[in-house]
Amino acid sequence: MFRKLALAATLVTASLTAVAADKYEFDGSHTNVVFSWTHMGLSNPSARFAAIEGELLLDTADLTKSSVSVTIPIDSLRTDVTKFDQHLRSADFFDLAKFPAATFKSTKVEKAGDNKLKVTGDLTIHGVTKSTVLDVTVNKVGEHPMAKKPAAGFDAWTTIKRSDFGMGAYVPNVSDEVKIHITTETLKAGEAKKAG
Repeated sequence: MFRKLALAATLVTASLTAVAADKYEFDGSHTNVVFSWTHMGLSNPSARFAAIEGELLLDTADLTKSSVSVTIPIDSLRTDVTKFDQHLRSADFFDLAKFPAATFKSTKVEKAGDNKLKVTGDLTIHGVTKSTVLDVTVNKVGEHPMAKKPAAGFDAWTTIKRSDFGMGAYVPNVSDEVKIHITTETLKAGEAKKAG
């Protein structure tokens, strides 16, 4: 009898924990993934990914219980220079033909101060997976002023070495270190298209 009660209590607790995190979707109109590097020591160019897919499971009562899973199609890469876009998608760099997407899946979320988080996760680029930490600022969690629905906004930063992901062409003339900045708005599932 005691075992049955203990099992029931465990199931109820697990159920409540699962309910606490709500699914949020990325608002593509207000989400940017930008990366930058140093070229010949002369300039610091940047590029962006125009598409991001995935979901955020957000526990507004305890953000450390949240998680995120993201897929970025490599063919959404944009520099506004067509030939350069093609080169970045080639075998010299992202090798779009073999590796059509990059992914990030969180494994741990920790508080790092007021409105600050450290999100550790598995980043996969060019078929290689490395544990990566995002330094995250929580911009706002609350009602979206226009959509009148639950919303959450974040900025995140990290720096990676592209050679760690098998993309070391032209180092050191093109820097090994790549800075990544992400800014995003998310809306509770089913509401992302209603934002203005």
